[in-house]
Amino acid sequence: MRFDFLDRRKELQQIEKLWDSPHAEFLVLYGRRRVGKTALLVEWMRQSKQRALYWVATHTSSANQLRSFSQAVYNFTNPNTPAPENFSYASWQQAFQEVASLAEKERLALFIDEFTYLLEVTPDIAGQLQNLWDHLLSKRNLFLCLSGSHLGMMKREFLSYQAPLYGRASAQLYLQPFSFGATARFFPNYSAVDRVAIYAIFGGVPAYWERIDPQKTISQNIKDNLLTPNNLLQAEPKLLLQDFVSDPHNYISILSAIANGAHVLKEIVASTGLASGHVSKYLSVLKDSGFVERRIPITVKKNSRAGRYHITDPYLRFYFRFLENRQEQLALGIQDQALAEISKHLIDFIGTYTWEEICREWTIRAGAKGELPYLPDQVGSTWNAKAQVDVVGFNSMEKTLILGECKWTRSQTKPKVLKELIEKKTNNIIPEEGNWQIFFTGFSRSGWTSSALVYENQIMEELPSDSNWDASGIRLVDLAQLDQDLQKWTA
Repeated sequence: MRFDFLDRRKELQQIEKLWDSPHAEFLVLYGRRRVGKTALLVEWMRQSKQRALYWVATHTSSANQLRSFSQAVYNFTNPNTPAPENFSYASWQQAFQEVASLAEKERLALFIDEFTYLLEVTPDIAGQLQNLWDHLLSKRNLFLCLSGSHLGMMKREFLSYQAPLYGRASAQLYLQPFSFGATARFFPNYSAVDRVAIYAIFGGVPAYWERIDPQKTISQNIKDNLLTPNNLLQAEPKLLLQDFVSDPHNYISILSAIANGAHVLKEIVASTGLASGHVSKYLSVLKDSGFVERRIPITVKKNSRAGRYHITDPYLRFYFRFLENRQEQLALGIQDQALAEISKHLIDFIGTYTWEEICREWTIRAGAKGELPYLPDQVGSTWNAKAQVDVVGFNSMEKTLILGECKWTRSQTKPKVLKELIEKKTNNIIPEEGNWQIFFTGFSRSGWTSSALVYENQIMEELPSDSNWDASGIRLVDLAQLDQDLQKWTA
């Protein structure tokens, strides 16, 4: 399936705006591998046809990087005379001085892709660029963009206060995977249920979506893309990790433990057999990479010890839950049995992770669109020893809460889920300080039974309350409504 840039229009417009500026501009573009950073830059060049030089760093030595960049600059300057095979400027300073001369009279866009590969072998390049930008490049008609996939390194080199390039960038763009709402535009022939399955497996990564054949069933796409030996997606987790670590084995053990239900440090240590101190170190690297996050109950203080570790990347989560331990099966071509086991557990997997995440996205977007009575400034979940709530929209200044439960079952949801939320869980998770206004929500894949709808009406007629909270209403949402809303709100 061909990549569709309809869902990158805002990003393309941001690049165009920087190009149109009368001043020198410096853009930092970052995001996970395969999210489409390179495609975005190339598409802007294709659409705009402006004067642009694109160069991508690779895994090679500092001298080879300089030679490659030098030849790219030389060939841009002399399009009819290819650079000699071993041509190279004497230094990066000299190479960028040539770039400055190219941008002296006419605007030039310089895109350096995978900049973190250059940082790895030339650590002082950031300091050199700082000096060059301050004294030379910022005084030319230049639009400079540095792009990278190593999230931690990009943040350290550009967004950290101690970084040499801190404050130099005039704009930053964190290119994120597509949201669920975009699936309908990419896969219009699939049902909402099938598109949730796609999102649970592949996330919103464009490069993965391109591998899906919309003429085939979801099951057949799983077999073709994931259950054949030596396919590209089987190697993807190690490739992603190798951008951050040289030896991924212990990291793989930790990701596997988290994907199979170990969410606190003690459980991860027990599952992996690694020392607690080492696990903490590895988790720090995984958080730095953006593949893992530590979530805390949204209604408690940030320094809470009740944190749980989760894999944020949907494909990594799916891979380490369903594929990592099936390598022998897949090598022997045992596809049908593997597919049957995955299909058996996929509904619980979606209900535990993807459905809740999509419902949280709906909540924050609905609040912003005025579809809910409160605008949450944070949306997550909350839990303690007595209760857990799947969706919590939290506004600490306004003292408002949106509380919701999510069900991903083939049958309609009964009122029991709502009664437990309102009559039991609320008092156990409500913050002790302050008087709170609460709005209840329910999310069900298959809709609600007639008795659940009756209960909804009862709540609206007689709004519940307690010593430090009052309810303002309730809203029940099914998959069809949620899908329609997110398509509209993300268009």
